[in-house]
Amino acid sequence: MPASRDVVIIGGGHNGLVAAAYLARAGLSVLVCERRDIVGGAAVSEHPFGPDYTVTSLSYVVSLLPHDLVSDLRLVSHGYQVYPQGPYFAPRADGRYLRLPHDPAQRRAEIAKFSGSDADRYDAYEAYMGRIGAILGPMLAEIPPRLGSRHPADLLRQGLLMRHLRKVDTRTAVDITRLLTGSIADLLDDYLTSDALRGLLSVSGVIGTWSGPRSAGSAYVTLHHHLGDAGGQAGAWGFPRGGMGGVTAALASAARSFGAEIRTSAPVAQITTAGGRATGVILTSGEEISAATVITTAHPAISFLELVDPAVLPPEFVADIRGWHSRSGTVKVNLAVDRLPVFASHPQADPQIHGGTIVLAESLDDLETAFQEAAAGQPSALPFADVCIPSVFDDSLAPAGQHVISMFTQWVPHTYAEQCDDAALTAYADRVVARMDAVAPGFASSVLHRQVIGPREMQRDYGLIGGNIFHGELTLGQMFHARPAAGYADLRTPVRGLYQAGSSTHGGGGVTGIPGRNVVRQILSDRRAARWHRGRLATRV
Repeated sequence: MPASRDVVIIGGGHNGLVAAAYLARAGLSVLVCERRDIVGGAAVSEHPFGPDYTVTSLSYVVSLLPHDLVSDLRLVSHGYQVYPQGPYFAPRADGRYLRLPHDPAQRRAEIAKFSGSDADRYDAYEAYMGRIGAILGPMLAEIPPRLGSRHPADLLRQGLLMRHLRKVDTRTAVDITRLLTGSIADLLDDYLTSDALRGLLSVSGVIGTWSGPRSAGSAYVTLHHHLGDAGGQAGAWGFPRGGMGGVTAALASAARSFGAEIRTSAPVAQITTAGGRATGVILTSGEEISAATVITTAHPAISFLELVDPAVLPPEFVADIRGWHSRSGTVKVNLAVDRLPVFASHPQADPQIHGGTIVLAESLDDLETAFQEAAAGQPSALPFADVCIPSVFDDSLAPAGQHVISMFTQWVPHTYAEQCDDAALTAYADRVVARMDAVAPGFASSVLHRQVIGPREMQRDYGLIGGNIFHGELTLGQMFHARPAAGYADLRTPVRGLYQAGSSTHGGGGVTGIPGRNVVRQILSDRRAARWHRGRLATRV
């Protein structure tokens, strides 16, 4: 007889663990099945260079994890600790640098080195982003209504959406439309002129995406990254102690403290159904586990084209999943070094420099050229990089005097997810290191170990189809009520009892935990509704 649980969750990434913790706290018996031998998904710490080094393999900073979630699950008591990240630092090939310190007067002086008008206009740019973020940000945490549905309950949810728009006047309505549909280049054109500042800021519009800074929709990606809230500061980011695996280790500990069971090395082979309902899962080992509720946090192509028989799904839903865009040209380069880099433009040791985000991007046009090269089938000749050195704050990551460095880079052809040119990928990683060496002479000789994770490895090892870190591109056609299929952005699926809560759902994209928390709200609401209907039927009998 199969084992039984109230809920089976497929995937032990941060969303699956959040859902497990909340559901177990609500008194349900919960089992998490993770295919790898560790939990974490893309928010994982590993040891590719041996036990002395802890490397955040993919996702490398935390920002969007809500404070009330941290409080609800008592994550601090389970070891959750975040070091606030320092400001942006962009060393340049001409020997200059641009910093964006938190202090407004210092930041203005830094920007004025490159453009007096940019120094005058930067605060207006930030105010604009803050104003739009204050309207759209709260919607990130909500379950989208079924727009277009005529069902009374859906009409009520659609009406509730208007409360977010009560402060939107005609000017703001146009601003929101332009931000959602425009490019980061369009946005920056309205405010800024210097290559240094435009190059630095445009990186946030293309991180993790298969689009350049002149591509439509990249302005929203910038806003998405602007909505962080680490340590109570909007737009702030931080390094978790122990790497990103420290976040998911705390979540796993919290889930277990509430009674959830978490199994690693337990890949799911099939989600079983009967009569249009989920009935449980079958593991690749052959073990069957029955459950009236199943949550999948896997990429939608895995969940609905592999784990579920597409024949039990509506054809239009399957078509949406097959048409889901999940491309990427991202390459993560992780390093262990024997010393901190010494920048030619700023040779003094400074935690605000080494402990911030080091951006290798000369101009917006350089980024656009890099993307167009990859779109044409060649790895970028001059890749940009978002560089972090978390060991500046966290001494648990590397031996004394040594450091681990995360280099998030773009672009290689998105086709590398299926067919990678290994020699070209190695040469690309060489160019990334050389670009750092050009602004920090001697950097290349400091490298002790190197790990290169391209789209193929992201897809094969971490389940990121296409190498896309968001489980699907953050374009206007794949956001809010369209994420990931028409009529199913509410975290339900066409199979009753089967729910979705991965990064491909609304609120995903970044380590937010929002899909994991929202799916619990949906499940508990559906369970209450089912009990109410059963009660009504009983009174009629």
